[in-house]
Amino acid sequence: MATGFGCWYDTKAEKLNSVRGQASVELAVLMPVVLVVTLVSYNLARFVALCATFDRVSLDAVVSQGVAPAGTQTKLVAAESVRDCIESALDAPQTCSVEVAAESVRDSARGRRLSVSPLLTRFRCSLVFRPWPSSFSIAGVSCQAPFALRHERSLVVDRYRPGVVI
Repeated sequence: MATGFGCWYDTKAEKLNSVRGQASVELAVLMPVVLVVTLVSYNLARFVALCATFDRVSLDAVVSQGVAPAGTQTKLVAAESVRDCIESALDAPQTCSVEVAAESVRDSARGRRLSVSPLLTRFRCSLVFRPWPSSFSIAGVSCQAPFALRHERSLVVDRYRPGVVI
């Protein structure tokens, strides 16, 4: 029986009815947090898996395709050949992109005038990962992930002598 003002309840049922919606409110508050933590964990695991594959495949691609590319023997053709090989091995075109740059390594910085190997080439391979979902819309407001994760590997090879890795 309720007496005066305060939190006295007539029955147990009346007491339970007053806290019945608490679980719904807690679920509504926690669900977005759980969803964000799940998406971050998924994207982090995917990035780590792609980095592990990229580390292995990029060095193999540089040694096999960068040293002796098919067709014209230029740095641009070699870089394009390495990029195609890495992209085909990663098999994830929606969430990541691969960039490969080839540059000559000059011995003049060390004071040498005559280079022993004139075709020393440094290949810089970069993996750019964009998290999923990269863009979404909630109630007519569109949001986009403002960042991309980058992972790089580089390897110096001699394009004149296949199989020489420096």
